[in-house]
Amino acid sequence: MKRVLIITYYWPPSGGAGVQRWLKFVKYLPQYGWDPIVLTVDPDKASYPQKDESLIEEINSDIKVFHTNTFEPYNLYKKISSNKETPYGGFVNSEKNNFKEKVLRWIRGNFFLPDPRKGWNRYAIKKAKELITQYSIEVVVTTSPPHSTQLIGLELKKKTGIKWVADLRDPWVDIYYFKQLYPSFIATGIHKNFERKVFKYADNIITVSPQLKRIFSNKAENISDKIKVIPNGFDEEDFADFYKLPANEKFTLSYVGTISEKYNIDGLISGILLLPESIKSNIKIQFIGKLSNDLYDLFSRAGLKDLVEVIGYVEHKKAIKYMCTSQLLLLIIPKVKDNEGILTGKMFEYLATQKPILYIGPTNGDAANIIAECESGDSCDYNDSVKIKEVILKHFNSFSSKNVTPVINKEIAKYSRQNLTKIVAGILD
Repeated sequence: MKRVLIITYYWPPSGGAGVQRWLKFVKYLPQYGWDPIVLTVDPDKASYPQKDESLIEEINSDIKVFHTNTFEPYNLYKKISSNKETPYGGFVNSEKNNFKEKVLRWIRGNFFLPDPRKGWNRYAIKKAKELITQYSIEVVVTTSPPHSTQLIGLELKKKTGIKWVADLRDPWVDIYYFKQLYPSFIATGIHKNFERKVFKYADNIITVSPQLKRIFSNKAENISDKIKVIPNGFDEEDFADFYKLPANEKFTLSYVGTISEKYNIDGLISGILLLPESIKSNIKIQFIGKLSNDLYDLFSRAGLKDLVEVIGYVEHKKAIKYMCTSQLLLLIIPKVKDNEGILTGKMFEYLATQKPILYIGPTNGDAANIIAECESGDSCDYNDSVKIKEVILKHFNSFSSKNVTPVINKEIAKYSRQNLTKIVAGILD
């Protein structure tokens, strides 16, 4: 079998959506003639925002996984910051009005470029060179964020000439929270230079949505043809045991993942307030993951505090169980620039649950298009409280009358991890 080296910072026991993508590709690549070897950071020294030990069980014992040392400024950050957690993307778990936090964020945004995980690079580069020789590696894949991982691929390309595939799950300088790092003109220029070199020298680039491809195509000349879109997906095996579970006895609207103040929920709250009191008192809004204090306060001020339940972060299998036992799944896209291209990993797992989706975001975006293509839910603009109310009411009435049917559409199958891995293998070939 041909061998590919997957270089990824996030790997079990790290948790979160970013881990799932290459964990699943690695699982299915051998079916398409590729033997994956994984290079990642020592989990005892890494700075993971989330951990999910259960994901270790999904790594096939035949897969070779190598760990290296690292230098992690975020571990120092947790010692001196009032926030004792590793920052999430979007800084949903940080205190934005705290002066010290702003100073620390400015230091991160101007002195740790492109990001604080760059302390892993020199260890990873050294080990990668050894593995390329030892195992006759034919292709190297780097996946980000953290985007510093792409600089590992850039260095390996320069030193060895090996075929390099760069997988970018998120924008780089176009990410919605980039300016929250208070980058100077010089720091922004350094980011853009890193970004341009990655896009110029990578042999192939993979990203997760058509809109991101459009953004990335402008980063260097004549690169559009080498950028391929492979969205996130779902692993059918993850859901097999959950379809038979009974749904919650109380009508439950569930959101899975991290949600910060960049997520506009005004229309959602207004839509719920428009519901008849008899219905409103019989629904539950469940957040499985991180809900910012600001958004929780919005529910409280609207008198909806008793409807909201914040579960917090749970392991992947439990998150799937929460999805599959809900009546309606909530998908909100942050209200930021270029959000038409945001395709979260959870959306595809929502599709796999066979539950309807209430989508709130740009109705011309890639996520809205896929939901429409799969006939898996309703799309609403951020402020369309009337339609949001009608969608909730429609599904509540179906639930009350026991007239609920699974959402099954043949288009959903193309987003299975196994089918998507076949496309990845074609790029590696």
